[in-house]
Amino acid sequence: MAKQGKRLKSVYAGFDREKSYALDEAIKIAKANAKAKFDETIEISMNLGIDPRHADQMVRGVVGLPNGTGKTVRVGVFARGPKAEEAKAAGADVVGADDLAALVQEGKIEFDRCIATPDMMGLVGRLGKVLGPRGLMPNPKLGTVTMDVKGAVTAAKAGQVEFRAEKAGIIHAGIGKASFGEDALLANARTFVEAIQRAKPTGAKGTYVKKVALSSSMGPGVKVDVTTLAASA
Repeated sequence: MAKQGKRLKSVYAGFDREKSYALDEAIKIAKANAKAKFDETIEISMNLGIDPRHADQMVRGVVGLPNGTGKTVRVGVFARGPKAEEAKAAGADVVGADDLAALVQEGKIEFDRCIATPDMMGLVGRLGKVLGPRGLMPNPKLGTVTMDVKGAVTAAKAGQVEFRAEKAGIIHAGIGKASFGEDALLANARTFVEAIQRAKPTGAKGTYVKKVALSSSMGPGVKVDVTTLAASA
C-alpha cells in the first residue's frame, strides 16, 4: 500500500486534478500517467444530460475508430450455409447456428461481439437472457443483424466501438492503448466525441455533454474542458 500511495502522490503532483484541460492536453496527461506493467487502455467517460430510462433519450450506437482500439476482438456469428462460410473467411472466431446456441446456453461464450443474419434471429432471440445482460444481443441498429456478414466482421475486427448510455447517463469507452501515439489517440477521441454528438436524442433538453474525463486503466481521471470539444472536433 505504501508503494501505491507514493505512486499516486507522484501522479497527482504532475497535474491539477481540479483543472479542466483541452482534449489534446488531457490525452497527453492520461498517457503519461499510464505506468502499469501492461499496456493500459485509454478510456473516455462522458456524462450526458439525458435520462436513458426514457426511450427518446437513449444514446446507443457504434463508431469505427480510425486507429482501432488496440484490443483483439473475438467475433461470434450466427449464420448458416454460404453466410457461415463468408463469416469464417472474414475472420470470425466462432461461427455456427444451433450448435453455437447450445454452447451459449451452457455459458460458453467465447466472443466479444455477436453478429447474426436476419434469418437467425428466431434462434438468437431465445438466447436473450444470456446475451442481453452481457451487451451481446445482435441489433439491427448497431449493424450486428445483417446480411453483410463480411462487412460486420471486418468492422468489428478493425476497431469498431459500441457505446450505450448507462442509467446515470454516462458513457464509457476505450479509445486506444497507452502505447498509441498522441495523434492517434486524439483522432480516436475526436471521432468518438463526434459520434456521441451526432447521436443526441430528440428528447435531450438543456446541456447535452455535461462532463468529460479521460484516464488510463490504472491512472487518475483527467477532466476535459467541454467547451473545447467542438473546436477539437
